[in-house]
Amino acid sequence: MKYSGARILVESLIQNNVDTIFGYPGGAVLDIYEELSKCKDRIKHILVSHEQHAAHAADGYARSTGRIGVCLATSGPGATNLVTGIATAFVDSVPVVAITGNVGLPLLGKDSFQEVDITGITMPIVKHNWIVEDVRDLADIVNEAFIVAQAGRPGPVLIDIPKDVIGAELDSLSAEPQPNPQGEGSPLDLRGLARSKDENERAKRETYKEEELEKAVELIKNSKRPVLYVGGGAVRSGANAEVKKLAELLSAPVALSLMGMGAFSSEHPLCLGLTGMHGTTASNKAVKKCDLLIALGARFSDRVTGNDERFAKNAKIIHIDIDPAEINKNINTDAFIIGDLKEVLGRLVKELPANASANAYAKWSSEIAAFKTKAPDRKQSAAGKKLLPRFIIQETAKTLGENSIVVTDVGQHQIWTAQYYPFKTGQKFLSSGGMGTMGFGLGAAAGAKIANPKVPVVLFTGDGSFKMNNTEMATLVKYKLPVLVIVFNNRALGMLRQWQKLSYKSNYFETDLSGSGPDFVKLAAAYNVPAFSAANEKSFIIALEQAKQLLTSGKPVLIETVINNML
Repeated sequence: MKYSGARILVESLIQNNVDTIFGYPGGAVLDIYEELSKCKDRIKHILVSHEQHAAHAADGYARSTGRIGVCLATSGPGATNLVTGIATAFVDSVPVVAITGNVGLPLLGKDSFQEVDITGITMPIVKHNWIVEDVRDLADIVNEAFIVAQAGRPGPVLIDIPKDVIGAELDSLSAEPQPNPQGEGSPLDLRGLARSKDENERAKRETYKEEELEKAVELIKNSKRPVLYVGGGAVRSGANAEVKKLAELLSAPVALSLMGMGAFSSEHPLCLGLTGMHGTTASNKAVKKCDLLIALGARFSDRVTGNDERFAKNAKIIHIDIDPAEINKNINTDAFIIGDLKEVLGRLVKELPANASANAYAKWSSEIAAFKTKAPDRKQSAAGKKLLPRFIIQETAKTLGENSIVVTDVGQHQIWTAQYYPFKTGQKFLSSGGMGTMGFGLGAAAGAKIANPKVPVVLFTGDGSFKMNNTEMATLVKYKLPVLVIVFNNRALGMLRQWQKLSYKSNYFETDLSGSGPDFVKLAAAYNVPAFSAANEKSFIIALEQAKQLLTSGKPVLIETVINNML
């Protein structure tokens, strides 16, 4: 019996525990789609409206589960449409396997129809990529891709498969059919194909040295004003409990990066909230005045540090991260530990005395309390009261409950969500942090909902971002995905308008979206998505209650919230 490259690919995916793939068909990958149609009881394909959103959906699937997301596109423009989504996953350390078709091997390099050097294009934005030149290598490459995507600091990889390799056949002499204890129903055993020593080494995580740990312990013991700066690495490693233990042991306040939201409960008394350019007064003042900054799975983004020379200038800095390339890249450290954050923190806490904070931090605690500034409480409001982002976000949180997955696009609404949503420990926050990709949200929300069908999923988006991805409402409807979409409609590219006000003498050139449409309620209706518009608190509460009922019945819902464009 012979097996085509397309069949080997699909069986390889199944044996790597892939249950869902997001994609859009095209000529170069039709053989793959033929095989997917034969295996739809073992692997589900989700048809998106645009290849970029296939990458974002795979990203959302991965972020919300910790598993590897998979996306598929055809050659040429199909492949290039994945690029923004791949870059988004790369900067935010999300494990995604992107698969592209290409023209046949004899046509490569000849400017053939829909030919593009996708491995060359994506080289800077993937952990590794491959072009498969021999069908006999395909299974090994797929297996290696899954190892590389997840090993160490996670990230995307890409496999490019020419059309003739997809169609080529491998006879049973090269890969004898074997019983498959993991991939139920699979007649082809691909797991046993040999991996080299180098490939196995790639799967190992960096391990820290004892002297690194000892140096960090000494710095902590000598500190009187420590602050924990927690990033996305804490979320990726599942180190929430360990972060909490360290914070409480040291009585150290916790400042969160955008990607670190959900790693530490916003309701914990030590939580200072978001830090950096869009952060809280308390977090930024604490970082400025601390004598020890312990960075946990964070990369010292410029949005956090601002001017490097002025950032935490009074502090010693400890950096704990799984990626050695991040150490001393942006900010010089006084001590560092390279390794998985969950493992390192577990050991670090054991090395510190039980009374590590003693009374040394008492004064610091009182200073932190003074730094904290609470926004004024707002009553549940009289009818007709204008809508503000805080009210919209907090009322949505109350309605959906503590276990919801929160997704955003990029802009003011993204920062409002990070500032105002009451994130509990371990709650999923999906947002494009490093790339700031407008259009990320709806695809990511669809991917998250498919991966977590019993968990409420809400997307907070802006009118500018939603114009870039609203076609994915078709995906929500096709697959009956009850996602709540809340559009902040301020008739502007709000964050850019804010910068124009601050830095460009209020010259709002090309950021005013008023008068350009669309009517979001009518647009949603065209996709058969129930929709509401709210311009005050009373109408929003009514819309939210109606949305809750519709979500329960399995329908996606959109609520347009009309807010002041000068916020």
